[in-house]
Amino acid sequence: MKDRLDNLSREEIAAWLEDAAKLWLAHDGLWFQSIDKRRGMAEAMEHDTNAWARFSPLEAKRIMKRLGIEPGGGIPALIRCLDHRLYALLNKQEIIEQSDTHCIFQMSDCRVQSARARHGLDDFPCKEVGIVEYKTFAGTVDPRISVQCLGCPPDPHPVDWYCRWEFRLEE
Repeated sequence: MKDRLDNLSREEIAAWLEDAAKLWLAHDGLWFQSIDKRRGMAEAMEHDTNAWARFSPLEAKRIMKRLGIEPGGGIPALIRCLDHRLYALLNKQEIIEQSDTHCIFQMSDCRVQSARARHGLDDFPCKEVGIVEYKTFAGTVDPRISVQCLGCPPDPHPVDWYCRWEFRLEE
């Protein structure tokens, strides 16, 4: 693999990473749809939540290792790690408020939700999964960080964002 990457330009590597992230997200959606079709939405959501409860800490640990971040780095470490998630390659996400003890993270454009909107579908109700995802991700970066959902489908939201989360460092 390294030999193949050594021969690619920076732009080609960036395109390869973005395509890999799209494939990862497509796989996530396809297995979810398979369970939903056979067993129903409630069971699909249960499996999705369980998968994210295991994947999010794994992703956080790998990002932290790659960036040389030790657990307990507070809000600055969390912000840096959020920016290195696979989602960051696909979605427009931003920190809209930040201090040493808290930040507000917003998903301004979500690839999944935007695709559903283009097809005339309602928002995917991802709040339940998102709570588990962000709590386990943030808790891996720093166990002192608490998470509060400020809005996520099925909650109503303005057109300029899909979900918003507050991360707070608890001493």
